[in-house]
Amino acid sequence: MKVTACRQTHFNATHRLHNPNWDDDKNEKVFGSCNNPNYHGHNYNLIVKVKGDVDPETGYVMDMKVLKDLVKENIEDRYDHKNLYLDVDDFADLNPSAENIAIRIWNILRKKIDPKFELSIVLYETERNFVEFDGK
Repeated sequence: MKVTACRQTHFNATHRLHNPNWDDDKNEKVFGSCNNPNYHGHNYNLIVKVKGDVDPETGYVMDMKVLKDLVKENIEDRYDHKNLYLDVDDFADLNPSAENIAIRIWNILRKKIDPKFELSIVLYETERNFVEFDGK
């Protein structure tokens, strides 16, 4: 039987949804106010889900302190209070939509978390808008 252990955290970041291959009119039509040239911000809520067997010796799927530290060092420190379009190389050639941010987070953490665990990312851009990515 598998159990999913979850770590919830948050980070604050600004971004602009913009496609440089489009003219201003098309960017405005597709992205609306999210295309503001001066950027806009979100208080992102992140849930990292790790699914696996419970270790009979510890009772854990994964040590939550280890997961907490991985997320802090690799995600929070990287994105918190940053302009994702300007300050983070991850989005130099990639539109920093919630979908793309979730994929980046998954790729970063996938390299740090034992592959015996399934990994899923849930990223809330607002209370009502969120995405989920599990690598598939």
